[in-house]
Amino acid sequence: MATRQRWLTTISLYVNYMVYGMAIVILAQNMASLGHQWQVGTAEVSYVISSLGIGHLLVLYVAGILSDRWGRKLFVNLGILAYLPFFIGIVFCHSTIMAYALGVLAGMANSFLDAGTYPTLMELFPEHEASANIMIKAFSSVGELSLPLIVAALDANGRWYGWSFMLGAVILIANLIFMQWRQFPKRNQVPKPVATTPTESARPVRFRTLQATLLTSFGYVGMATFYLISQWLTEYGTEVVHLTLLRARLLVSVYSTGSILGVLLTALVVNRWLKPAWFMVVDTVISLLALLAMAAVPTFWVLFSGSLIIGISATGGVLQIGLTLMSDLYPAHKGRVLGIYYTASGLASFTIPLVTGGLAKTSIHQIMWFDVGIAVVGVLCALAVLALRRQPQPALAVESD
Repeated sequence: MATRQRWLTTISLYVNYMVYGMAIVILAQNMASLGHQWQVGTAEVSYVISSLGIGHLLVLYVAGILSDRWGRKLFVNLGILAYLPFFIGIVFCHSTIMAYALGVLAGMANSFLDAGTYPTLMELFPEHEASANIMIKAFSSVGELSLPLIVAALDANGRWYGWSFMLGAVILIANLIFMQWRQFPKRNQVPKPVATTPTESARPVRFRTLQATLLTSFGYVGMATFYLISQWLTEYGTEVVHLTLLRARLLVSVYSTGSILGVLLTALVVNRWLKPAWFMVVDTVISLLALLAMAAVPTFWVLFSGSLIIGISATGGVLQIGLTLMSDLYPAHKGRVLGIYYTASGLASFTIPLVTGGLAKTSIHQIMWFDVGIAVVGVLCALAVLALRRQPQPALAVESD
């Protein structure tokens, strides 16, 4: 594929994730307006917000498998088309049941985009798979940070809240049209093996299965590590450190800023100075040390520094690195791998709240120590993956002419 065509396709794929970043916060940012429109309280609006996660899990695994069979572009288009009823329909519906259905559809749209986009980027940039996937996080973070500013500007000027939804719809429609002229690489392209550069896919089945199991576990643990921080940091600051609500919320902003810096840092460092497996180990160790400090020394400045470090390390693209390493094991089944890996990470967002809900009844401080324990498991998974990948690889026969 020509270089210009490749970069146009890549930019178009990333734009979808900027809108995805807007989608995951747009309901929460317009909670008051939506609650008034649906004549319900914040609890019911929060219930609708949970529908996005359910929709994401419902079809992710199947979508990943089918993208290997039917092609990546089809699922990228499906993702855009499934998002449009959400952005347009939410502002005109007056029922939480209908809103919930639209939320489930938006979650499914996210799965379709994932199934088509991650494998495509790995096939577009086989030499820089990790960096290409990490940039998805950067664009989604831009959407997450810009949407609240747009909502605040609309509110300050007395404008209709629905324009924030319409903006997402307009971007998607324009990108859908632009996408139709983009060329996608032939799917599941596996480089021909050469004797001097054996790949992880040449490992014996037991090695690959063990690595895949560890990486799937890491997908769960990695999501759980920063999900806990994002959900409980404000509460931890007010209840344990006795901060004002304003200063506690500042910690979340610092954490979000760190996540963007982390994405950029990871994209620069991975493959240039550190191999992905080594970077995963370094990242998880840094996250563990930051969490340990935040749990052991609960003061404002420790939380401030820890929030920034956790943002840079835990949410700076390490989950995408894990996906890249797992795809390296099964290069002909990238879609299936994505389905398995992100289903595991998605389960964390459902199961972890069940545990932390019980811990919160006793002590908010215990939740931070619980996160430290999860981070320890993440470090062990990363070390085990690194150890397996450093085992001597089998020699591959060079193909004869």
